[in-house]
Amino acid sequence: MSALSDPSQIDPTDPEAYIAKAAEAFRNWGRWGEDDRVGTLNFIDDSTRASAAALVTDGAVFSLSQSFDMDGPQKGWRRRTNPVHTMLDTGTDAERGNQGFPHGIGGADDVIAMPLQCSTQWDGLGHIFDRGFAWNGRRAGDVVTSDGDLVTGIEHLADRLVSRGVLLDVGAFLRPETGELEDGYAITQADLDACIVAQGATSEVGRGDIVLVRTGRLSRARREGWGEYAGGPSAGLSVTTAGWLHRREIAAIATDTWGFEVRPNEFDVAFQPLHQIVIPNMGLTIGEMWDLDALADACRERDRWEFLLTAPPLPITGAVGSPVNPLAVL
Repeated sequence: MSALSDPSQIDPTDPEAYIAKAAEAFRNWGRWGEDDRVGTLNFIDDSTRASAAALVTDGAVFSLSQSFDMDGPQKGWRRRTNPVHTMLDTGTDAERGNQGFPHGIGGADDVIAMPLQCSTQWDGLGHIFDRGFAWNGRRAGDVVTSDGDLVTGIEHLADRLVSRGVLLDVGAFLRPETGELEDGYAITQADLDACIVAQGATSEVGRGDIVLVRTGRLSRARREGWGEYAGGPSAGLSVTTAGWLHRREIAAIATDTWGFEVRPNEFDVAFQPLHQIVIPNMGLTIGEMWDLDALADACRERDRWEFLLTAPPLPITGAVGSPVNPLAVL
């Protein structure tokens, strides 16, 4: 095991040194050409999607999205709020005949205002920078301006995120009595590998897969209330899993947590170091706040942990993230 993969080798006082070494070790800059906009989603090709489609046997569909409403987990940190849904036309207007339409027809219209990352979502490649650089070695200021992400906007992913999905229910594997990892638990590459072995061959992870990691954090929030779900302590991936993510050549990864990686982070003073390594350097697309509970139950009942996963973002021009309603089809 290399020092970068060994949690016991982390110096909690020096995140800069660790991040710099890991970023260099797992960097994919130039791998798909200097003009690349989609990073590790290049691992998904037509044959990958065809093979994924062949996994559908009984047609059961599971939405992996949380709701988008004012009862969500956001508290306003960095201006992230829950969605505000407003009706522009209603049935009341139609009954009163004040909409101005002929022959008795009426209708309803509505509008929603929300941060793009307030509920189930993808982080785009323009979401995180490493020491002033964005994905593929571009200067951050040349990529994202007040006009949006001019290079790696989320719209470039609109036809990419269809592939074989694999669920690793690490919460149930490590804590079978509750199915929920405790806050602050850092999932290691050894945990991921052991979970794969325990779940069996259908949970093997390889090139082009979209990996889903369930911690049980959302289950606890449902039972106890949102609390500090958005931004607070949570189980999540250890920063030392970056090498595992790189070696497996996965296309994307998503979790049932707000932050994807363990919180608090594994250094005395740090903020989302795994994001800093894998998004701008590896080119990895990350999903957060996915609802994996019902899917986990279905996979366990069938003893099958692979499925067709379709999860395209909204093609919002220049956005650095997007809401998503992921669908797993078994």
